[in-house]
Amino acid sequence: MKPLQGCLVLDFSTLLPGPLATLLLAEAGAEVKTIERPGSDEMASLAQLNRGKTRLALDLKNPDDRTRLQPLLERADVLVEQFRPGVMDRLGLAYDDVAARNPRIVYCSITGYGQHGPKSGVAGHDLNYIGDTGLLSLSMGTPSNPVIPPALMADIAGGSYPAVINILLALRERDRTGRGRHLDVSMTDNLFTLMIGNSIITGGSPRYRLYPTSDGKMLAVGALEQKFWDVFCDIANLDPALRDEARDPRATAARVAEIVAGETADTWARRIEGRDCCCSIVATVTEAMNDPHFAARGLFQDRRTSAHDDAPPALPVPLDPAFKIGTQVD
Repeated sequence: MKPLQGCLVLDFSTLLPGPLATLLLAEAGAEVKTIERPGSDEMASLAQLNRGKTRLALDLKNPDDRTRLQPLLERADVLVEQFRPGVMDRLGLAYDDVAARNPRIVYCSITGYGQHGPKSGVAGHDLNYIGDTGLLSLSMGTPSNPVIPPALMADIAGGSYPAVINILLALRERDRTGRGRHLDVSMTDNLFTLMIGNSIITGGSPRYRLYPTSDGKMLAVGALEQKFWDVFCDIANLDPALRDEARDPRATAARVAEIVAGETADTWARRIEGRDCCCSIVATVTEAMNDPHFAARGLFQDRRTSAHDDAPPALPVPLDPAFKIGTQVD
């Protein structure tokens, strides 16, 4: 029996944060019903996030469809919604409305800026949220060469994961008290947790940087601890006078960059292989998906059910394998 077997989740969300959160719940055994507009193709575009769920087309503005929804609301354990504050209220589906009929429900609202505050009604997406918190300023490139982050940090680290954590905590609390609660998950608020680091890990130290190789690839040096830095310095044959980078960080970084740029990525891969120095060659996504380590871990072995042999791998989820329900039919 899976941990969330017997738990009914109603998912009113679209885009990424909510559907990914409910995917994690579904993978752990919950019954997830996605509520979508009739004729909508929003979930079709999120096929990777839709496995293990059933879809129910309802027009929430239609009184008859809201009546059809009531039996589900009365027996649901969890409700996840991702509208701007006030939308569910206008539909008669606010937390107070639902909890009046089902006081055990855990009602999770995921928004960009939270349920209250001056920005609560402002529209935004991941780039806006990480920009508002200052997180984007730590790695946005230069005005002439701006860099778009490669991951949706606000959606996932600020939205999906906190939603799941708080839903599970609320369910545990309900086991004790018999009552659910309204969870206010603000993606922007939750981004500040990601900035626990300092300038050392955002480019301020030669020990923690990306250095281009001669063939246009990158050597990721993460040799923060002295023992790892010493090994890397030996591998790179760095001048003794530059090994104490605190004396002149710019000079040390410039010399390391010069040394790394003198060899190919393959050469550096051979040099660092088997050495404890916290260094690696930055992989492409394709290279990573073909890495023997991830294959050994079974990370991409599950595949979405398809009539074709070339079915894509199922989206990996951060659950212990013992908790997952396995491959699902879409």
